[in-house]
Amino acid sequence: MILAQTQTARRPVRLGLTLEHVLPKLVLAPSLVLALVCIYGYMAWTGYISLTPSSFLPMYELSGFEQYQRLLENDRWRVACFNLALFGGLFIGACLLVGVLLAILLDQRIRAEGALRTIYLYPMAISFIVTGTAWKWILNPSLGLEKLVHDFGFTSFEFSWLTDPDKAIYTLVMAAVWQSSGFVMAMFLAGLRGIDSSIIKAAQLDGASLPRIYWRIVLPCLRPVFFSAVMVLSHIAIKSFDLVTALTAGGPGYSTDLPALFMYAHAFTRGQMGLGAASAMMMLAGVLAILVPYLYSELRGKRHA
Repeated sequence: MILAQTQTARRPVRLGLTLEHVLPKLVLAPSLVLALVCIYGYMAWTGYISLTPSSFLPMYELSGFEQYQRLLENDRWRVACFNLALFGGLFIGACLLVGVLLAILLDQRIRAEGALRTIYLYPMAISFIVTGTAWKWILNPSLGLEKLVHDFGFTSFEFSWLTDPDKAIYTLVMAAVWQSSGFVMAMFLAGLRGIDSSIIKAAQLDGASLPRIYWRIVLPCLRPVFFSAVMVLSHIAIKSFDLVTALTAGGPGYSTDLPALFMYAHAFTRGQMGLGAASAMMMLAGVLAILVPYLYSELRGKRHA
C-alpha cells in the first residue's frame, strides 16, 4: 500500500521533469525550423541558382561556373568591388579612430557624460535610409551646405562632392561614419570600463603619461573589442545597400556602385537571376572570409586557455 502511494506520488514529479525538458524544445522548434528553411535553406537555394543559366525565372539545369565567369568579366562588378574596398577601408578606419577617441574622452568621467553618450549613439538609432536622405539634403549644392555658405556671402565656396564621380564615394563614407562611429564608441567604452583601474594608477605612479598609458597598456588590452568592431563594421560595409540607394543611387553614373546595389539594380531587376545569385554568393564569401578566421581564433584561444 505504501509502495503504491509512493509510485503514484512520483508520477507527477516525473511528468513535471519531462515537461520541463520538452517544453523549451517545443517552444523553440518553430523558430529553429523557420531559421533553417528561410535562412540556410534559401542560402543553399541561391547557391544552386548561381550555378544555373537562370534569367527571369529560375532554371534548374546546372551550367557550372558560367555565371561567376560573367560576373568577374563585368566592368560594373569590378567597379563595385573597387568601391567596396575603398569605402570599406575608409569606413572601418574612420569609425575605429573616431570611436576610440570618443570612448577615451568619455572615459575621463567628464560632466554630462550621459547626455554626450546619448548624442553620439543617437545616429545609430535611425535607419540608413534616413541617414542617406538627410545627408543628401546637406550635401545638395542647391539646398544644403553650399547654399548656406553662399547665403553668408562666400559665393566662391563650392562643395559638389555629391555630383563629382571622383568624390561621390567619400560622401558615402562621411554618412556611414556619422551613423556607426557612436556604436563603436559604445563598444570601446564598455571595454575601457572593464579594465582594472589599478593598472592605470600603477602606470601613473611609474611616471607614464596618460596618452602613453592608453597607447601602450589600455588599447592592447582591448584587442577582442577591436576584432569585434572590425567584424561588425565589415559586415555593414559589405551589405551596404540602403545608404547608397538613398544618398547617391549608385551615381553619378555607377561611380558609387557597391556589390549589394549591383546585385539588385544590375542583376535581379534586369532579369538576370543567375548573375544576381552569383553576386550574392560572392558577398557571402566576403562575409565568411572575415567571420571564419575570427571564430577560429576565438575557439583556438578558448582551447588553449
